[in-house]
Amino acid sequence: MPDLPLLADAHLPGQLRSALERASFTYATVADLLGPRAHEALGRNETTPGERVTRGGSPLETLTRLFTLQRPVTRAHADTALPGLVDRLVEAGVLEGSAGELRAAVDVRPYASDDGDGSDASADLWVLSDLTPGMDGRPHRVGGDYVLGVSPASTSLAQLTMRTPVARALDLGTGCGVQALHLATHADAVVATDVNARALTMARFTMALNGIDTVDVRDGSFFEPVAGEKFDLIATNPPFVISPATGERLVYRDSGLPGDQVVEHVVRRGVDHLSEGGWLQVLANWAVAEGTPWDERLAAWLPDGTSAFVVQREVLDPAAYVELWLKDAGLHGGPDYTERYDTWLGWMEAQGIEGIGFGWINVRRGGEARELLDWPYDVEQPIAPAIEEWEASHDALAGVDDLSAERLVVRSDVRQETQGAPGAEDPETIVLRQQRGMRRARQVDTLEAAMVGACDGDLEVGQILDAVASLLGQDPEGVRTQVLPAVREMVAEGFLDLA
Repeated sequence: MPDLPLLADAHLPGQLRSALERASFTYATVADLLGPRAHEALGRNETTPGERVTRGGSPLETLTRLFTLQRPVTRAHADTALPGLVDRLVEAGVLEGSAGELRAAVDVRPYASDDGDGSDASADLWVLSDLTPGMDGRPHRVGGDYVLGVSPASTSLAQLTMRTPVARALDLGTGCGVQALHLATHADAVVATDVNARALTMARFTMALNGIDTVDVRDGSFFEPVAGEKFDLIATNPPFVISPATGERLVYRDSGLPGDQVVEHVVRRGVDHLSEGGWLQVLANWAVAEGTPWDERLAAWLPDGTSAFVVQREVLDPAAYVELWLKDAGLHGGPDYTERYDTWLGWMEAQGIEGIGFGWINVRRGGEARELLDWPYDVEQPIAPAIEEWEASHDALAGVDDLSAERLVVRSDVRQETQGAPGAEDPETIVLRQQRGMRRARQVDTLEAAMVGACDGDLEVGQILDAVASLLGQDPEGVRTQVLPAVREMVAEGFLDLA
């Protein structure tokens, strides 16, 4: 891909931002302009429905056609939407074309941030990246230094990342800078690193375009650019594609290391760069090896002196995984597609990989709480507040040796579900289900259900269990022995809170 002289004109980012604001070129207005049908089609890389509703020539329609739909626009329409900027944007490598018609050379994408702080407010931002490949079914091959824009992965990591205010944060492998934009809203200082020079240029332009001066964009591999430095929060979506690491490399997804070694490296080394109590949050793939439970394998990566909450969200079949990433690289249907497919799949078989896990690795420096959870079910987004609640619950439990002397409260979103034959005296199953956060479900017995139902903060757990035992005619000590371990688990899992 050609070099980008984006930063040669220091005044260009701010003046471009002013033009985008005047045109109301924001995520919400573009979505409203396109409407549900065209917006959904765009999600499938189809632009024709959007082209049909953006023919009016207004600045908003012009910018939407130019960047969102990647369609050509007339010079006259471009001058109206971007007054005094068109020639400068051509020189900077943002636009290209002749005197009569212009196209986008890179993507300027409206982005709405929602940092999950409980408010309805969101900031209007813009992200610079390379154009979306494969629009309208056109053949595409992306270069090794291709810079991915806003994607499902970047959105997922943004929803996962905790937004508690911190002094220093690190965006490891920043790409176009999406995570750095988020981190800048709640960190006093942000460092963003990448090995892709093109990505670094785009990330710097993205920061300038949004008027952000608290992000230090650095060149370098993994933790080399921050040697000896500590952070309160590290967020990363590393190049985690699991492959034999042969052939050409797409920097945004391929680390150059075979298998899932890149994720293991980030987890093991990342903790060294955390302040006490700091968090490393990773969106990643990992190999599910034959004969080894996935959680046992990942637990071996976690350094001593850390707490960890790891969630496996999905497991892909190796064949489906290989197909996904070959298509992502634009190789589907190419002359060597089947050979690449066979080589990749054969390598996985030789490595004993029976599946590819996808999910979240959250590691805190300090403590010793560990949970590795297989949870492919629906969760509330953003999920970050649930990670913070997990931390708070385990911290609270760490100081409690005897739960029987504590008062507990059922969380307000917990509901009880029962199933059984009509007219039966007792239900066959009782399930407690969370309506928010992780939305966990837990099957409980009659004793546990009765105990939970009485947890309103007035009585100690021991008093409740003694009362339940008396009501059911059971031995109080036996009931305590049976139920207290389950009570501790329900506090840890977010069904109950310490009052």
